[in-house]
Amino acid sequence: MAINSAIEWTQSTWNPVTGCTKTSDGCRHCYAERMALRLQGMGQPNYARGFKVTLHQRALRLPQTWKKPQMVFVNSMSDLFHEDVPLDFIQQVFDVMRRADWHTYQILTKRSERLVELDPVLAWPPHVWMGVTVESADYSYRIEHLRRTHAADKFLSLEPLLGPMPSLDLKGIGWVVVGGESGTGARPMDAKWAIEIRDQCVKAKVPFFFKQWGGVNKKKPDDCSKAGHGTKCRRRPAPFRLRRPERGKRERLASTARFRTNLNNVLLVPDTLPAWSSEKRTAPYGPAVAHKSTVAGGAPRLFLSECHNHY
Repeated sequence: MAINSAIEWTQSTWNPVTGCTKTSDGCRHCYAERMALRLQGMGQPNYARGFKVTLHQRALRLPQTWKKPQMVFVNSMSDLFHEDVPLDFIQQVFDVMRRADWHTYQILTKRSERLVELDPVLAWPPHVWMGVTVESADYSYRIEHLRRTHAADKFLSLEPLLGPMPSLDLKGIGWVVVGGESGTGARPMDAKWAIEIRDQCVKAKVPFFFKQWGGVNKKKPDDCSKAGHGTKCRRRPAPFRLRRPERGKRERLASTARFRTNLNNVLLVPDTLPAWSSEKRTAPYGPAVAHKSTVAGGAPRLFLSECHNHY
């Protein structure tokens, strides 16, 4: 569990479940497995069983102790819809999210078959985002499974991106995250794959978040001028509205921890699109302020960590 997470598209992580098993190509160099084994070696009690699926009952109520509203990635070290996680425990996680409704939650799974199977018996609060990982076109069926759920907001994590995805069906999708694989033995991501997805997102008017290139220099910016795509960076508040808990709920919270957060949210668009002004517009997840920004020197690039929004 971590406040101020290093994951660019969230703020905090909450792990009532840890551990997982490999289920598809994107799992080959799992970052969570590497981290879990390292934490086991350090004697961290939550990882005494290494990367075996483990339920942490005492961690269930943690979001209720966080007074500051924030974006919470649920089970960054596992998969909530793993077959070894009982339905009753999944429902307990959903109940906590319903009660601690001043946060916004992100759930991500590769097990879309179980997701759609359990969907009818899950109560979906409006502040819970549901996403699926789709590492290549071979797993695009997960998008259709996601569409069939009752989650209010649906997103895709195309990371690690292992191949081109020229025919994405983005109907009903509210956000797309793209990133290359990192760590030992990382498989390379072709820049054209990311640009192609970005263009599909622009056409469908779906926010696009580029996380990293992967490999050794995973955060380096890259010149995309050869592809003929000029880019601008839209900088705006994160695409969600965080609410403060009602006074009665605040008074019942156990924690008094205070922290400051920031989130990088990058949307890349072609030069041909109209530039946004600084006046308020309606964003996909609530009011936002967008600012026109050009690339230094006019060189068209994909922007990474240069495009920050601090709030």
